[in-house]
Amino acid sequence: MANRGYDVVVDVDAEGDLGHTDLQEDLEFHSSTFDDNPPGSKLPPANPSSSNPFSSQNPSSALASKRYLWTLSFYAQFFDVDTSEVLRRCRTALYPRSPFLDILDGNPDLYGPFWIATTVIFILFIAGTLAQYLNPEDATARFAYDFTLLSAASGLIYGYTFIIPVGLWGVLKWFGSEGANVLECWALYGYANLIWIPVALISWSRVNILNWVFVSVGFAWSAAFLVRNLWPLVNATDIRTSRVLLIVVVALHAGLAIAIKEFFFAHGSHVPVKGVTGSDGSEAVFMF
Repeated sequence: MANRGYDVVVDVDAEGDLGHTDLQEDLEFHSSTFDDNPPGSKLPPANPSSSNPFSSQNPSSALASKRYLWTLSFYAQFFDVDTSEVLRRCRTALYPRSPFLDILDGNPDLYGPFWIATTVIFILFIAGTLAQYLNPEDATARFAYDFTLLSAASGLIYGYTFIIPVGLWGVLKWFGSEGANVLECWALYGYANLIWIPVALISWSRVNILNWVFVSVGFAWSAAFLVRNLWPLVNATDIRTSRVLLIVVVALHAGLAIAIKEFFFAHGSHVPVKGVTGSDGSEAVFMF
């Protein structure tokens, strides 16, 4: 009896006035047929998106867990943005007036990060080639395009943009940061690369110290963007761990900046050239 529910039925006078009702005679109890959790019922399953590293805070992202890895719909969810939204995110990355995670609004994308990284790669190759043309090691030698710069730029930018965030996400999960999302990490690092486009366009001059200034400004701008927007994620760990993670993030970003300067805008590229020497002593350069 103690575990059963009851419905309370009160008869009200025709006038609708509860004050004229005699609760001693008109109050009745009836067995209730309503039960929130009937015996033998199971609790509703937890939201599967909470354990999905590719899910976002958007309620519609719960459908992502029902998409299979080998289907196009699984990858289409990562590119669910239009051109105007990507441009808005690019403007926010260059002129951050509000937290970038708020701009993402639970819908991080890979469309912007992929094309930004690809654009940076080709501009680094073009600007690096121009820097080699303007600053040749041997002014008497015939200029030859160094296509290994393109391979170096691809490995450097794609690797930094898509591998480092995965490692950061794994470390954050290891230390208990429940808000960490690998897509948001990819988006942060991808849009942070946007500053390298104008930097590469102006860093091919013959004045080496000026090139260092341009690269340093790009490093400071993008590092500040990363630290500001990664802080809510790393702050979920303890104080010591969060500080160490931020130091590692800045150090890796500094390594990227130094690599960009030395590989593409130094007086003479440090990237080895693959080729064979012809009969006239000239070197034929191959792409790979």
